[in-house]
Amino acid sequence: MNNPVDIANRIVSVCHRLYEHGFVTAMDGNVSARLPNGNFLVTPSSLNKGNVTEDDLIEVTMTGESVIGNRKVSTELGMHLFIYAQRSDVHAVVHAHPTYASGFAVARRTLPENILPEVIVSLGTIPLAQYGTPSTKELAESLRPFVKTASAILLANHGVVTYGSDVDDAYFKMEKVEHVAHIAFVARMLGGERQISAVDKEKLKKLSGSTYGKNV
Repeated sequence: MNNPVDIANRIVSVCHRLYEHGFVTAMDGNVSARLPNGNFLVTPSSLNKGNVTEDDLIEVTMTGESVIGNRKVSTELGMHLFIYAQRSDVHAVVHAHPTYASGFAVARRTLPENILPEVIVSLGTIPLAQYGTPSTKELAESLRPFVKTASAILLANHGVVTYGSDVDDAYFKMEKVEHVAHIAFVARMLGGERQISAVDKEKLKKLSGSTYGKNV
């Protein structure tokens, strides 16, 4: 998906899915993607994600300068650019406020590890970043301890950021984070989650490497 038109279409599709699934409300959330020319497409500020169109997207440089588009860029652009600067392999970033995962973030509780094979294989550890004021450098800096090793991070008292090889990959990671948070919440209502054993986790790690080419 190297065609800028296709990338724009995928961003719009993901924005609509975020809103339809209740991962964002009102004007919340933001999505971006790396373009072949080294710039980035990003969603604008103050626009419901369910209403985003290709014409609303803004192209910006690595320094955050707008080069195409008339709207104001997302106030969380700095967080996106920070991730791109730290991870040359990342080509898309999604930030949202899904209910259960954001609940863990507001409670400042990490998501339990080793409870779902699919999460161990596809995501690994989902860390909790310290609180940083939204739309400031503090928020971006809160990611520094985790950004190079994780692909999904809870933002204390805020929400979740995920990133990946393309827009769909970043979005599906957001779905997976919310799914595990929901399951963990339900498990705790039923008496608490039970961890997968260290031996079985090692089996999953080997499976992840041999089958999916991922080191977790």
